[in-house]
Amino acid sequence: MRVHIEQRFVDLPGELTGALCRPQQNPFFCSAFLGALEESGCVTPAQGWQPCHVWIEDQGEPVFFLPLYTKTHSWGEFVFDQSWASAYHRHGLNYYPKLVTAIPFTPSQGPRWWVKPGADESRLWALAKDHIERLLRDGQASSWHLLFSERTALPVPDTTALVRRDTQFHWRNQGYSHFDDFLAQMKSRKRKSMRRERSKVLEQGVTLQRRLGHELGEKDWIEFYACYCNTYHERGMSPYLTLDFFLRVGTALAHNIMMVQAHRDGRLVAAAICFFDDTTLYGRHWGALQEIDCLHFEACFYQGIEFCIERGLQRFDPGTQGEHKLLRGFEPVPTQSWHWIAHSAFRDAIADFLQAEIEHTERYREHAAEYLPFRDPETPS
Repeated sequence: MRVHIEQRFVDLPGELTGALCRPQQNPFFCSAFLGALEESGCVTPAQGWQPCHVWIEDQGEPVFFLPLYTKTHSWGEFVFDQSWASAYHRHGLNYYPKLVTAIPFTPSQGPRWWVKPGADESRLWALAKDHIERLLRDGQASSWHLLFSERTALPVPDTTALVRRDTQFHWRNQGYSHFDDFLAQMKSRKRKSMRRERSKVLEQGVTLQRRLGHELGEKDWIEFYACYCNTYHERGMSPYLTLDFFLRVGTALAHNIMMVQAHRDGRLVAAAICFFDDTTLYGRHWGALQEIDCLHFEACFYQGIEFCIERGLQRFDPGTQGEHKLLRGFEPVPTQSWHWIAHSAFRDAIADFLQAEIEHTERYREHAAEYLPFRDPETPS
């Protein structure tokens, strides 16, 4: 077996990128999405993301793939380690560059490595990890971070891996036939509040439409991008993603995209982009040109819930953070990442920090669940 490193996704062998063309299983861990990030200029060394993807061949065939990036900052990851970087700096050490296995700018749980069916996953994982650990030992990076994996355990037990847990808020489809079936599970006051939020949007002269990716043209993407950029600029930030990226995925993943468009007075005033696979809807990007009361809740939450019910999707992941999701029926769920720290003293200190953080996040999820709007099943609606 032979381990390879590729600095451009496009240079991976065609047999491998073909095997990764499975957006119905996950729209982000696929060739179209990962390739578009690089080809559109969103993920480049100039942006602080140097691709160094790991793949393994056996008898001339690719059998393993792990997306890997050398990072010179922590932006676009959504597992926040800036305090670790500051601690390194205070001790005269460099935290950057570091190595990251993630889907850039995408805090959604999913696959983080690929193994050819029938291949020995444990052996291949050990080979890839050994290569990465050599980079750490040689001082080429301070650490390796594997973020938002759907797996709850690594292929091989690993005492050097530090586990970190966080919380997101996801909606689960309980076999609803209509949105009103979902509302029927709410406490009366919460049900009225959600209906009132939806009515407010319509009362302000807003009309909403859900459109699938294959129904969208270049004009739709240009108008969405204006909304997307405006929302970043209002916060004093620059958008992570380019129009070229959206145009690329809009074509390549047209059957895995749903856009919510909000119009007022014949003009697009806001839009939300979701991706979906066979089981899950992923709320990813939102933007607005006008501040309209409750529109964010309608476009980013309620429209997505309706879409899941219509298509029989099991889960709606609306993105990271946001305790306001609790009151609208999104339940607290754990997320997980793994971290390998080369510096032994810092590894011990970070391990202590993470243990305390895990205890805190577990208590937080228990406390957060108390604020869910669902009524007791024994209580009449």
